[in-house]
Amino acid sequence: MVCALGASVCFGTATVLQAMAARTADAGGGDGEGSAFAVTLFLRAVRQWRYLAGLALDGLGFLLQIAALRSVPIYAVGAALASSLAVTAVVSARLLKVRLSGAEWGAVGVVCAGMALLGIASGTEGDRDGPPALGYAMLATALLVLVLALLGGRLPERGRPLALGLGAGFGFGVVEVSVRLIDSLAPSDLATNPATYALLVGGGAAFLSLTSALQRGSVTTATAGMVIGETIGPALVGVVWLGDRTREGLAWVAVLGFLVAVAGALALARFGEAPVDADRETVP
Repeated sequence: MVCALGASVCFGTATVLQAMAARTADAGGGDGEGSAFAVTLFLRAVRQWRYLAGLALDGLGFLLQIAALRSVPIYAVGAALASSLAVTAVVSARLLKVRLSGAEWGAVGVVCAGMALLGIASGTEGDRDGPPALGYAMLATALLVLVLALLGGRLPERGRPLALGLGAGFGFGVVEVSVRLIDSLAPSDLATNPATYALLVGGGAAFLSLTSALQRGSVTTATAGMVIGETIGPALVGVVWLGDRTREGLAWVAVLGFLVAVAGALALARFGEAPVDADRETVP
């Protein structure tokens, strides 16, 4: 759980930096739709130091996430990652002078309470390998997320933020499950395991979807979709197919903690993006 919470801190701080870079990149000019625009936007964003710093934190967070997924159930790790929005809210309040309402501070407390309940109730990771088709299902999901990310500019404007947010969430969820499906790091085993490719494609597609979602439409809607996508599906996969369980007699505590943590994260969904109007740079 310490690793899961450490990953949450890394991802939450990275969100502020990446969102600022995404909006700065979008201010560099140029309108468009479809895959070319999505890729162009991403390439502009990675030229911003904030985005690179965010990627470095994401890399550290990913390593902590892998360590957590090797020790605790997916549902606990997913809830911890969703709680990164509480970290983002606090970082925004401290570093960007964003004013949090009493309700938002309350939501931060709710997230912390949910994570405390999960920490009490979570058992060890499941010991099942899952059905052989599960790795291929993850790869197919990752490819669908990639297609969604590349075609995001052509989606109807009204539903675009939610679709891209859900896509990013599903992509991150694929990463969570795929980590558990990789048992051997031997090159020959990695090359023949569909979960390896699902992890790579899912992670890349999720970042592409998230970058596009951060500058298109309602960030609150996009972030809420991401939270739902990266928590509920992977948690069910872990319980149904991978054998994730709770401590004896504490299943109801784990369910309550999961729901409380996710609900608190959804209440903080607007912090999927930090305000950047006062600190916008010119794109080089």
